[in-house]
Amino acid sequence: MAGFSAFPALQPNLTAAWTLSAAEAGWINGLFFGGYTLAVPFLVAFTDRGDPRRVMLIGLALSVVGNLGFAWAAEGFLSAAAFRFISGAALAGTYMPGLVLLTDHVRGPLQSRSVSFYTSTFGIGSAASFLVAGEIGSLAPWALVFILAGLSSLIGFALIWFWAPKRDAGQRAAPLPLKAVLDFRPVFRNMGAMRYVLGYGLHCWELFTLRSWIVAYLDARAAAGAESLWRPTMVAMIVVLIGVPGSILGNELAMRMGRVRSIILVVIITAVLAALTGFTWTWPTMALALLLIVYMFMVMADSGALTAGAVASADPERRGATMAVHSTIGFFGAFLGPVVFGLTLDWAGGPEQSGAWTAAFISLAAVGVLSPLVLLTMGRGRSTA
Repeated sequence: MAGFSAFPALQPNLTAAWTLSAAEAGWINGLFFGGYTLAVPFLVAFTDRGDPRRVMLIGLALSVVGNLGFAWAAEGFLSAAAFRFISGAALAGTYMPGLVLLTDHVRGPLQSRSVSFYTSTFGIGSAASFLVAGEIGSLAPWALVFILAGLSSLIGFALIWFWAPKRDAGQRAAPLPLKAVLDFRPVFRNMGAMRYVLGYGLHCWELFTLRSWIVAYLDARAAAGAESLWRPTMVAMIVVLIGVPGSILGNELAMRMGRVRSIILVVIITAVLAALTGFTWTWPTMALALLLIVYMFMVMADSGALTAGAVASADPERRGATMAVHSTIGFFGAFLGPVVFGLTLDWAGGPEQSGAWTAAFISLAAVGVLSPLVLLTMGRGRSTA
């Protein structure tokens, strides 16, 4: 995760150095998740046929290439987008396959706790990536950030190669044929699961757009003369890190008041906060930071409930395929969100204009309110197909 937030953290500097438009910066952010979206169905499917350890090694090798390539060869929009795309595909080979590797070798009550700790590393890693990239980027050339991220992935490769156990031959005695593993049509016919899957896509649209553009927004305010108590990357790290428990607490709320009702409540509040953020150009930095903390917490609050809903509504024999579709559509939303946000910024006058940020955040709020429509109009039952 060391390189996960590296480009968003350094985006103001790289935008100036390469004279990127907001739309181009949005594409670079979005194509990271585009790489994940295209790679994850195949890489996750392979874990049903072979050792997930192999997939993790492939993912970590791609991460080394993506980060070191960015450091040594990125010199503008096209090259930066290409290497971020590779880094996104690398994440598809490490995150979910790593979860499969873990659950292969941890049994009993410890498994649930291990999964909880493992999934929390995504949020913690992305927050730490903001901090590390921001601190190093303020003291040294930006390329060093990506060199260290590549070396971190190399260390991860060594850890998996030398210490991760191989899958026992008897764990998956009869692996499914590849054709069957990649047949996702029954998942798409399951309307009960798909409403949560589509809701997760909208959730990821908002979550990863906010993570991609938060530093750029804070930097734009500072450039316009707003007070700045901390570096934008420090604020982003705090906001993302405090948002991590939101997923756990949001799922607890869903268990008490009903999954659909709790998700609808959360996304309505989140949409209001998104729109409100667009009018904070002249707010004191502390007030904006507090709003962003609450906003990120609420964005995260429906994550666990949406994933739990997809799992609960999935046909038991197609749970793995359902999660592959869930992750693919989720990160497709993560790909589209930063791109649309950047296009909206340019259309409304550019990042130097406060009104452009207002329009971009309102567009984010508009996407958020689609979730209740999806949850209420799609079938609630589980299909038999």
